[in-house]
Amino acid sequence: MTLKDLNTALIIIDVQKGFDDEEYWGGNRNNKSAETNIAQLLEQWRTLKLPVFHIVHSSLEPKSKLHASHPGFEIKDAAKPIAGEPVITKNVNSAFIGTNLKERLDDLKIKTLVITGLTTNHCVSTTTRMAGNFGFDVYLVSDATATFDRIGINGEKYDSELVHQISLASLHKEFAEVMDTERLLELV
Repeated sequence: MTLKDLNTALIIIDVQKGFDDEEYWGGNRNNKSAETNIAQLLEQWRTLKLPVFHIVHSSLEPKSKLHASHPGFEIKDAAKPIAGEPVITKNVNSAFIGTNLKERLDDLKIKTLVITGLTTNHCVSTTTRMAGNFGFDVYLVSDATATFDRIGINGEKYDSELVHQISLASLHKEFAEVMDTERLLELV
């Protein structure tokens, strides 16, 4: 059975212009082609008329690049919604907390999700974990996600690619099946 047969939903998390300011988020963003891969998946989902959900982060911190008053709140062109595609606004890391995402998926009898977006170790990870805990069959697209360098608890710097890979490894086979765009498209 294909992902199309399963009426699989594409979840696009926080692909917002505020993430273009790399230094604000820790610098050295990995996977610069994430948006290109997300656009490729989005095009395929639209062609097959499969469900798409856009998630945006609305920070409660007025100075945040993702605050609704900031130009960075806007969704990037590669992931812009079209008519009929829901945009769900969240205020925390999980796309399920304080939103109607689960109810909407349940109403459409969707059991399988493909998750993409920013950032791997924050909102993508949290949403993937919750989706797995809710019992969804989850596919996380490794090259359609990205993150930034992180400073550890003792001041050490962790490279964005390491953070990305460890985040994916922590999710794989426990909360999701992790694969790249090419492999995922073979399953559609």
